[in-house]
Amino acid sequence: MSLCCWFILLAFIPEALSTDPGVIVKLTDKGLEYGRQLGMAVIQKQLLTIKVADISGSESVSPIGSVEYRLSNMHIVDVGLPKSEVDLVPGSGVRLFIGNAFISLHGDWKVKYLKIIKDSGSFDLNVNGLTISTSIAIKSDETGRPAVSTVDCVASISSVRVIFHGGASWLYNLFTSFIDRSLRNAIQTQVCPSVANAVSQLNSQLKTLNVVAQVDQYAEIDYSMVSSPMVSQSSIDLSLKGEFYNVGKHQEPPFSPTPFSLSSQLSNMLYFGMSAFTANSAAFVYNSAGALSLYITDDMIPHTSLFRLNTMTFGAFIPQVAKLFPGLLMKLLVQTVKTPVITFEPNNATIQATGTVTAYAILPNTTLSPLFVLNLETSVSTKVFVREMRLAGAVTLNKMDLTLRTSYVREFQVKSLDNFLQVVLKGVVIPKVNGEFLYFT
Repeated sequence: MSLCCWFILLAFIPEALSTDPGVIVKLTDKGLEYGRQLGMAVIQKQLLTIKVADISGSESVSPIGSVEYRLSNMHIVDVGLPKSEVDLVPGSGVRLFIGNAFISLHGDWKVKYLKIIKDSGSFDLNVNGLTISTSIAIKSDETGRPAVSTVDCVASISSVRVIFHGGASWLYNLFTSFIDRSLRNAIQTQVCPSVANAVSQLNSQLKTLNVVAQVDQYAEIDYSMVSSPMVSQSSIDLSLKGEFYNVGKHQEPPFSPTPFSLSSQLSNMLYFGMSAFTANSAAFVYNSAGALSLYITDDMIPHTSLFRLNTMTFGAFIPQVAKLFPGLLMKLLVQTVKTPVITFEPNNATIQATGTVTAYAILPNTTLSPLFVLNLETSVSTKVFVREMRLAGAVTLNKMDLTLRTSYVREFQVKSLDNFLQVVLKGVVIPKVNGEFLYFT
């Protein structure tokens, strides 16, 4: 079952827990309409499985006296649900109403009267004006998965019509009066149990839902429910954990989620809100895994750049580099030294990152000789958006500050490297991040 369908199923009664969510999904009445269409297909399929037990008995029919009858081999051949509505009931759940439904049934009949006369045939029963009204509740189970149940159900049938096949035609009207009553009662008592069964059968599927999804070789995300859905007059809010973990290792970060909410402007079907906690838990995980590092080589520098990643270019700023390592290519290692901090603002997210840039000369035998290490303080902005059912982001550089941490050649003015490293960040690192900034599928 897809993540989108899972959201739609989470449509009902709250029993709040105490944990603040990292992610909130708001399903509006437009989204609920889509869920209604899915639900109708499930209920219709279940009503087709109604089993009507054989019915037998006797009735006194004037003028022939006692008539013994038996109805057998009865099965549903068609179900129609042309009209249905779903209404939100604030603080309580969702009420489903089905009206003007019909059921068609086929079966066999036998009668015996005057002790020796027997007759038999088949019949078709048309049930019209079937109405069903039921409330469906959902709670979060101990694993953060949804569990659904029916709270109440009322079903009624407006009329039934029996069409007999075979047998003596003069018996039809005599037989119709009591077969109508028997079949109406038999079917009417089966409708609500069938609806309840359709709802409860969802639980076996819901139990198999993945609430942890692996993002890549470093991270997985837990999107289990931290509380049952909250129902208002216009929407249903789903509170999900939204926390990243290292694959196979659930280490909690040194910070906790804080309350947040989504806008009440509800013009679309579905709204998705991610807190800074979720983004920072991702940063914590990737930094812990050592994944926030990148080697940069000359072939990664835009070919239009005047700056090349070699000792000749750097020799213009640090003469000792060109003297000690003439005519060699270089490699840069950009890596974080502590977990980046992400803050959310209207229509924007800001990432503050502290890292280092280590420069190496690539010797003829391919070994690396360190040249210097720079401290790097950066601030970038991120525009978050949804693309093809994935949450993505576009990163731009706000500012960059460099200081010398260690030099293996000689002291030099770091300011002279600003332009070159800005080319590296804007032309290599940021495009690399933008290409991989896809968290949810």
